Amino acid sequence: MKIRNSKGFTLIELLIVVAIIGIIAAIAIPNLLNAIDRGKQKRTMADMRSIGTAVESYAIDSNIYPVGGTLAAVSTSLTPLYIKVLPLVDGWQGTMDYDSTTGAEYSLQAYAKGAANDGYVGGATGNFSDDIWFVNGQFVQWPEGAQQ
Repeated sequence: MKIRNSKGFTLIELLIVVAIIGIIAAIAIPNLLNAIDRGKQKRTMADMRSIGTAVESYAIDSNIYPVGGTLAAVSTSLTPLYIKVLPLVDGWQGTMDYDSTTGAEYSLQAYAKGAANDGYVGGATGNFSDDIWFVNGQFVQWPEGAQQ
């Protein structure tokens, strides 16, 4: 009987390793994508809070909120005195809307992952595509809990 003295892995061993890696990837990738979207939500909410703080600071000095229909329109009123760089896009690189026609109140809206105006529902939402609303210094529609 001849003794084999070869080194290396058999085909079965390699197939088992590839199968295990595939199973781990199938479990990990959806969780990773969910975590990335949650991070984009949190970044968007932090940017909206920063814009809100700048708007409130401007209102304290001027007794009126900056009047305008877009963030770009009020950018000259807020930068660089109240905020160094005004974020104009959300975490998904979609536009954020600012609205204050009278100067008595303001609203910020981020379209989130859906990049479309889904309107105002109010309260906590459970979908990455739902808009995020920040009105007069507080969130009135925000993501909460497990997101889809």
